[in-house]
Amino acid sequence: MLVLVTTTGGAPDEVALQALALGREIAAGGPVHALILGDDVAAGSLGGWGASQVHVARHAAFAATAPDAAARTLADLADALGVDVVLGPGTEQGNTILARTAARAGLPFAANCTAVTPGDPITVTRLRWGGSLLEEAAIHADRAILTVAPHTVAATPTDGVAPVATFSPDLDDTDLVVRVVDRIAAAAGGVSLADAKVVVTGGRGAGSVEGFAPIEELAGLLGAAVGCSRAVTISGWRPHTDQVGQTGTKIAPDLYVACGISGATQHMAGCKGAKRILAINKDPDAPIMSIADYAVIGDLHQILPAINAEIRRVRGA
Repeated sequence: MLVLVTTTGGAPDEVALQALALGREIAAGGPVHALILGDDVAAGSLGGWGASQVHVARHAAFAATAPDAAARTLADLADALGVDVVLGPGTEQGNTILARTAARAGLPFAANCTAVTPGDPITVTRLRWGGSLLEEAAIHADRAILTVAPHTVAATPTDGVAPVATFSPDLDDTDLVVRVVDRIAAAAGGVSLADAKVVVTGGRGAGSVEGFAPIEELAGLLGAAVGCSRAVTISGWRPHTDQVGQTGTKIAPDLYVACGISGATQHMAGCKGAKRILAINKDPDAPIMSIADYAVIGDLHQILPAINAEIRRVRGA
């Protein structure tokens, strides 16, 4: 078992820790190797998340995102270790690297797995069609290359300690053709949509750019991230980076407040990981009501100002 652990700012990404948890489950007591690319600050902590051996690849290419270089490094290490399963986080970065790893080896790639059953062949359960259905599949290959669907496996700490070994991967110019050379930060700061514990979103029911004012106010009061539906981004009221859904960001907050959102299949695929859903909508038969834990039937432009005022009153603000 070899798990790719992606990092951000020196800390392992949450979905990467979830991949380690699934790796431990598949290994069933066997060794779980972890690979970190470039950033070794997090290496010493991975024993506490289930890794039995940590490998750190050091190369100038990993100062930025270089997916082909990462894929070659991962593939070469998998060959050197002789592992049966290569696993990674089902994030944009993880899926990109693991897909390239599979292509290099001419092997099948199963993305967004929720469960894996060892055997010959190995079988997986994975999300399809944006999470609207589960597929059971058998992988007929000498090595299974998989990613874990975000927030479907709990990241569970252990009391283990893992040795750390560093190495320099063998890369050439062809591995560096595709690279991220610059990043443009989002115009607005605040809480990250993907990591927020509370998310407040607005849909077509917001009515306009100005209609998001009470939604943003509630998010500010709750320390939440602001999201939106695809219809809102199409209308140009909010940027695509705010979109929750199959073609936007998939979220798993403790509380999701959906305001004026009917609940298209693609949107519900993006928010189904939420622990609690509060829906505010004028239509009692809106599809989102079928998955909501709590519902308020009414106009968000009347309900949200009342909620915001009550929060301020209770807080004495």
